[in-house]
Amino acid sequence: MKLTLVLIMAITSAQAAGWLLVANKGDHTLGIVDPASGTQIAVVPEGGITGHEVIASPDGRTAYVPIYGNSGVGKPGTDGSEIVAIDLAAHKVTNTLHFDHGVRPHCPLFGPKDGMLYVTTELDHTISVIDPKSFKVIATIPTTQPESHMLVISHDGRRGYTANVGPGTVSVLDMRAHKTLAVIPISKETQRISITPDDKLVFTSDQTKPQLAVIDTATDKIAHWVALPDTGYGTAATADGRYLLVAVPKAGKVSVVDLKSFEVVKNVDVPKAPQEVLIRPDGKAAYVSCDASAKIAEISIGDWKVEKLISAGKSADGLAWAK
Repeated sequence: MKLTLVLIMAITSAQAAGWLLVANKGDHTLGIVDPASGTQIAVVPEGGITGHEVIASPDGRTAYVPIYGNSGVGKPGTDGSEIVAIDLAAHKVTNTLHFDHGVRPHCPLFGPKDGMLYVTTELDHTISVIDPKSFKVIATIPTTQPESHMLVISHDGRRGYTANVGPGTVSVLDMRAHKTLAVIPISKETQRISITPDDKLVFTSDQTKPQLAVIDTATDKIAHWVALPDTGYGTAATADGRYLLVAVPKAGKVSVVDLKSFEVVKNVDVPKAPQEVLIRPDGKAAYVSCDASAKIAEISIGDWKVEKLISAGKSADGLAWAK
């Protein structure tokens, strides 16, 4: 009786805190992780083709996984044309959005104000706007650039920013008027993108040099370059806006950038090929997916220590939080 009660309390506690979701590219599955115990408690098959990224609905009941295909960005391979909706309680796909052609859908985000689902559809050079109730595309936003791979939306819902990999640019989008406002040159190739909690700075990683571009959103120009130990990838700002965590795949590290001095102040060793960084909603920890090792590193914010390593699926990449 006591053991049963303990188990129920543990499950309830984990559910109250939330679930960590991970796109296991190599397994073609969505992993559901109990962050309290640090274990992947369930995997949901996505249908046999790779999904790279994931987002949870605001109510925490549904995960959305765009099915990108079996290629890397800008490389030959299949062109994904679907997004699957996964019931997180039932652990199964419950709905599928079919595009009428291959678009390589990739990065999904919910609008912070309108509740719409925004997904990069990079072969069309657009962001698709999806009504989650009807699960249909209701509009598109042009990026005017190929390979618009990743997206971030300002917290007021007014602006969007895409990292356009091959052109090495960032598109600035008016999310309400559905138009491109500016295109910012970064380098010959750029990857991943994030924004500070106050919406003043946007970050993307130069893929030709070990440096990070810092964009001032008031001017839509590069305000700073941050030197990194090697080429950077995914980034995320801490909840207080003081630090930025940068995955550095080849070095097997996460660099901590002080956003006052714009310098790396700490390098945290993590398993091979760190990819994406997610800050936990309580602001106390960061999760980093490590592609080559099928691990997720939990890093304590402040003392910058790896608190635990979570076993995930093959080629763990995209991360999301389901409350």
